[in-house]
Amino acid sequence: MKPPCAVILARGLGTRMRKAAPADGVADEQARVADTGVKAMIPIGRPFLDFVLSALADAGVGEACLVIGPEHDAVRRYYTETIVPSRIRIRFAVQERPLGTADAVAAAAGIVGRDDFLVLNSDNYYPVEAFRALVAMRGAGLAAFERDAMVRDSNVEADRVRQFAVVRIAPDDTLIDVIEKPDEATLASLGDEVFLSMNCWRFNAAVLDACRRVAPSARGELELPDAVRLAQRDDGVRFAVARMQAGVLDLSSRGDISQVAARLAHVRVTV
Repeated sequence: MKPPCAVILARGLGTRMRKAAPADGVADEQARVADTGVKAMIPIGRPFLDFVLSALADAGVGEACLVIGPEHDAVRRYYTETIVPSRIRIRFAVQERPLGTADAVAAAAGIVGRDDFLVLNSDNYYPVEAFRALVAMRGAGLAAFERDAMVRDSNVEADRVRQFAVVRIAPDDTLIDVIEKPDEATLASLGDEVFLSMNCWRFNAAVLDACRRVAPSARGELELPDAVRLAQRDDGVRFAVARMQAGVLDLSSRGDISQVAARLAHVRVTV
């Protein structure tokens, strides 16, 4: 069976990256790209997104859809003119306005059709085994990352990890819910082994339909966790959870650049 297409969310405004003060170890070219907010293109020897695409290709994924904004010509030019990818086909979907992550996924509908597809962030470097687990699934699912492993194997310190969304998992390893900004009582209820969502999913057509009809959140955005809940409630979609004892590199701010670069220094990239 053909591996699913990977939809990579690269439309974000990069507000934290653009507004951040200069950080130690950030080169001039890295700072210049950071000023644009296009985190995926920050150079770490080569654009950060190349590392993400190479990991997808290592997992057997042969096609990726980059969801970009109409102003992101630099991303399109890089993957159509600067390099010619040989391991993974790159296509583009345009999210006209930054209305939220569910809207970004819906923007890729014309490319993914009614087939299953992966969804991931463009500013996270996920382990290849997470992609392999999602590729091997039958139906919708989520890669969930154990909190202690995140602290051990990522560039994110414990205090920051505690702010990430947590995953409530049923005994049969299916998703109950994703809880944003959990309070202490919620964390305590999850026991000693806490798993985090890093927005690394496998979706089917029902979830895509939910992304189209989700209502704005309290923040005024069309958000992916709300679409997931809608698909669970209204369409009966069950999400398998792949538990990962591994970290995810997070490129959210300028302070992350040097640490992420150090951790990727010896990673072989072939797009």
